[in-house]
Amino acid sequence: MDLPSFLWLWKIAAWSMGFSILAYSLLAVSGLWMYGARLGRKPRGRILVRSLHYGFGITLVALVLLLLAVGIVGTLGHYGSLGHSVHLGAGLLVVGLVLLSAWSANQIAPGRQWARSLHITTNAILFVALAWVSWTGWTVVQKYLP
Repeated sequence: MDLPSFLWLWKIAAWSMGFSILAYSLLAVSGLWMYGARLGRKPRGRILVRSLHYGFGITLVALVLLLLAVGIVGTLGHYGSLGHSVHLGAGLLVVGLVLLSAWSANQIAPGRQWARSLHITTNAILFVALAWVSWTGWTVVQKYLP
């Protein structure tokens, strides 16, 4: 198939990536807010912020899985195979980190400090991985632009 038939797919990917970065940013803000509230022992608004944090996290997981599906379908449809750039590896890394972060978030509980540490460390690495996948994605997009 030629590129114009896949243009709608690339638009979905672009919007999803933008919303993924927004969701990650909102997760960072709400996570820092929860951290500050926990240190200050201020219960005010903690339940709301925690609920928002979980909601943003679920949104990020959904968007990243959508991006994975769009990337696989679009690349297979256009090239007939995968692995034409480092973007595949960067994308798989981001998917893995997002899923690890979501899993570790569900493990956080009193007496399981390792889960909180794993969650925070994973999210710090995810920051770099999102930058990398954004850059590699931009180089892929340049192949399709006139």
